[in-house]
Amino acid sequence: MVAPVANPARGDAAPGRRWPAWLVVVPFLAYVGVFLVYPTALVLIGAFQDANGGFTLDNVGALTRGVHLQAFLRSVELSALTALLGAVLGALLSWAVAAGRPDGLPRRVVVAGSGVLAQFGGVPLAFAFLATVGFQGLVTQVLRERFGVDLFAHGAWLFELPGLTLVYTFFQVPLMVIVFLPALDGLRPQWREAVASLGGNSWTYWRHVGGPVLLPAFLGAALLLFANAFSAYATAAALVSQGSPIVPLQIRGALTGEVLLGQENTGKALGLGMVVVVAVAMGLHALLQRRFARWR
Repeated sequence: MVAPVANPARGDAAPGRRWPAWLVVVPFLAYVGVFLVYPTALVLIGAFQDANGGFTLDNVGALTRGVHLQAFLRSVELSALTALLGAVLGALLSWAVAAGRPDGLPRRVVVAGSGVLAQFGGVPLAFAFLATVGFQGLVTQVLRERFGVDLFAHGAWLFELPGLTLVYTFFQVPLMVIVFLPALDGLRPQWREAVASLGGNSWTYWRHVGGPVLLPAFLGAALLLFANAFSAYATAAALVSQGSPIVPLQIRGALTGEVLLGQENTGKALGLGMVVVVAVAMGLHALLQRRFARWR
């Protein structure tokens, strides 16, 4: 009997050179362990330690009162508002794109632009808004000199929560387009034809078919936008130079502040609170995505 010969074209491994399949994921697991598991473990341990390394609940208890509680409430408010604005505006833009030709120029421009703008954040985004609508920004000067309109007549709104809302919405909308457009593409034309054959109109279709099918995907995308805004740091750090109105800036102050020393573990407790909030949001997102997958 002739022994079988390994065929590389068929994916057979050569004799004596078989490697366990799990070795392929070792680099990924190492990356996750170093940059995710290890920092999370440090935050979890430090949140329950005092300055001497002993166990304490004071750090976690501080999150339920005072400035830390207010920072969490403001962060949730900012994230929820920008997620709602980004989800609604992004869904409308996605619907307009999906209604056009799949290979049309508008769709390609919107999709490509969304892929770039969704990642355009941090210091460059803050500088772009400062150069545009800052105290000496281009738009600010044009409105002030030619139309007599002062954007900062009622205060420095750009450097407070209203300004953060505007800036965050800028990258939330394109992210919504990237996430929600595939859900709109998943709507089958046969469903609309079936509704029309039964005497229904567009309102009937969206109320009984399109809306219920897209609702899990819409809510899941909104939760993703919430987590994205809740964990954003660099843009807020570049715009807000004084005070710590949101949790990421309070963590920065606790870890790098020179006025109040010994607040590192309080910063870790704040980080643990952020991990819990984002984990809950991502868990709900996964559940909604699983439900939407039944229709795809």
